[in-house]
Amino acid sequence: MKAFEIFRLGILAGIAIGIAGFGYLALGGIAGAVLFSFGLATVINYQLKLYTGAMGFVKTKEDLCNLLPTILGNIVGCLIIAVLAKFSPMHLPAKALAILQARLAPSMVGGMPVCGILRSGILAIGCGFIMTTAVNFARQGKWIPLLFGVPMFIVCGFPHCIADTFYYLTAPWGFYCQHGWSVLALFLCLVIGNTIGGNLYRLITWTK
Repeated sequence: MKAFEIFRLGILAGIAIGIAGFGYLALGGIAGAVLFSFGLATVINYQLKLYTGAMGFVKTKEDLCNLLPTILGNIVGCLIIAVLAKFSPMHLPAKALAILQARLAPSMVGGMPVCGILRSGILAIGCGFIMTTAVNFARQGKWIPLLFGVPMFIVCGFPHCIADTFYYLTAPWGFYCQHGWSVLALFLCLVIGNTIGGNLYRLITWTK
């Protein structure tokens, strides 16, 4: 598949995840987390290109190269829905900013201060494992792991790099004037964490 075609399918996947994130910000709680499943279900049914749905199934050099147009398309799709979110009367930018600030905030772990970016990257491993597991089963027509898995990573606070992209782009853009590099570092850490988690089964079992 050509890079531009992957990029276009990546945009649609980003739109699907952006809409799912829109619903989560609007409703919140367990119900909002359950509704988020719409995003991944749409990606799988339409066979779209989502980074967190592909990074756990890389087998060839071509698969690896395809991840770049995929994630770029995902970002563009999220941006489209983030622009729509700014027109919503439900104060979604403020809710998205709260998520972003929570990701960046340092915390105490075992009596030791831990950088928020590092903490979020480590937690992203859990989301990557859940995503690859859910996609693997859904491709076999088994949807229960997806329906439970998506709310699971949200409730556990495991960041999803593409969903978080939508939140970051929805947050007030003035925030980036002061914290732009921190947000970029956070995004890269989430991508790495999701990728490790998405390949955790293969890394531990040595499965191709």
